[in-house]
Amino acid sequence: MNAPIASHHLAAQPPQSDTTLLREIPYNYTSYSDREILIRLLGETAWSLLSDLRDQRNTGHSARMLFEVLGNIWVVQRNPYLQDDLLNSPKRLNELISAMNHRLDAIHQRRELDNTSRDNKVGQLLSIAIQSIATFHAEFNTILEADYIVVEMAKHILGPDWLQNYVRQANSGGIERVLL
Repeated sequence: MNAPIASHHLAAQPPQSDTTLLREIPYNYTSYSDREILIRLLGETAWSLLSDLRDQRNTGHSARMLFEVLGNIWVVQRNPYLQDDLLNSPKRLNELISAMNHRLDAIHQRRELDNTSRDNKVGQLLSIAIQSIATFHAEFNTILEADYIVVEMAKHILGPDWLQNYVRQANSGGIERVLL
């Protein structure tokens, strides 16, 4: 039954505690905290820099853009279907990399040059993030190169019709027979 609630209960704010979990990285539907993800993607130094910068946060716009970049990297690394999609569509991969770099460029444009201590920390964090995007992109190139090598080896060892033969055997006798 819908019992009426006194208005003073509705107006009361719940007490804030230090253990309140606030996720700022989008697409983080895992048990990892933002801290754990940031350390995995950017390292302990970046977490330390970000913690220092959080104490001086004005609008949080730059932090949200950085977290968007980390969320994009995180979700793709955790989802093999997205990885396959990006491997099959180099244009889409390049658009993702471009969008992430664009966000970091926007953070760079927002830097406060009059506050050298803060600016240095932002600069260090940006270079770590740029390197992380470059590593992320390089991982896809490595996979594509390895795939090319395997295909070329298969053509050389099994013949030019190896893929059609594989599919035919898998369809007629099951995958177990192909693997043996």
